[in-house]
Amino acid sequence: MITDLKMLAFTAALTALLWIPYILAHIRNVGLGPALTYRADATPLPPWAARAKKAHYNAIENLVPFAALVIVAHLIGATNDVIVVATIVYFWARVAHYALYAAGVPLGRTLAFAVSWAAMMVIFIGIVGTI
Repeated sequence: MITDLKMLAFTAALTALLWIPYILAHIRNVGLGPALTYRADATPLPPWAARAKKAHYNAIENLVPFAALVIVAHLIGATNDVIVVATIVYFWARVAHYALYAAGVPLGRTLAFAVSWAAMMVIFIGIVGTI
């Protein structure tokens, strides 16, 4: 598999798994029965789990433009070493963003987000440069 598409697949898989920690925290907090029946949905999560949930939502919001950029770059043949590195950087920045957000590291979370956004802009510039 081509590296840019592999990193897109890894990013999608990561995003699909990020709900697990905060759901487990919710189950631990209220018990399995109430968690499964939605009776305890209004119960607050522990602070780290609430931040993890927000980080997951942010990952979902950013997956769409990242996926679109990677797919467009691939379809028009714009993929090169710079774009491949940008996809790798994006993936690891998203891993860092989730971990730092859940841990409550404000500056780290912001820097990780900025790095992932910059990686998307590198991909976009690579696309525009070949059109």
